[in-house]
Amino acid sequence: MASSTTSPLRRPQVILFDVNETLLDMGPLKLAVNAAFSNKAAFNQWFGLLLQHSLVATVTDSYFAFATIADAALDMTAHMLQERPLTHAEKQALTARFVQLPPHSDVPEGLRQLRAAGYRLAAFTNSTAAVLAEQLRYAGLTEYFDHQLSVDAVRRYKPHPDTYRYAIEEAGVAPAEALLVAAHGWDVAGALAAGLGAAFLARPGQTLYPLAPLPTYQAPTLTALAEQLV
Repeated sequence: MASSTTSPLRRPQVILFDVNETLLDMGPLKLAVNAAFSNKAAFNQWFGLLLQHSLVATVTDSYFAFATIADAALDMTAHMLQERPLTHAEKQALTARFVQLPPHSDVPEGLRQLRAAGYRLAAFTNSTAAVLAEQLRYAGLTEYFDHQLSVDAVRRYKPHPDTYRYAIEEAGVAPAEALLVAAHGWDVAGALAAGLGAAFLARPGQTLYPLAPLPTYQAPTLTALAEQLV
């Protein structure tokens, strides 16, 4: 996919990476959730509810950890699909898979190229700091990141502006000196609204939000994005 027509930023001082689906392949978790409910629509139903109700938690100022909302969303999924409710142990086994996700095949090389080009990199997630650290260890990606950042620090979820402000403050840069990389249109829209640059990774099944401005960069893979940035 070609880069967008939006004028590129000056060289970013730090690149922030969304984690789930952007860096990590959620395919194994998708298979597990669909199998648990014996329904091929279960994962999309569940993950959509998880994201939706993380926003509910933010706008109602009733913060819960991402895994807690994920657990509740499994109950909601069972009800909406008219399937039997999962047991506590079954739900724990599924949410534990968040820390057992492999990286997309293009990710290690893309991160290596960006590090070699002198970029500072930060992982930036809606999961807690403990979950993020375990995810990066499991995926073998820890060494690439200068910062590991969780919205848990501000008790709001992306795309709330406070989350992006927190991330750039932790990185010690101005909004225009940061670039967010994400496979979600809502995350890209949030970063742009907060004054950051944004790059959309067009993972299969993901799309941009058509009512938001175009991202600064677009690419099908992280290695393709690295070629634009290096």
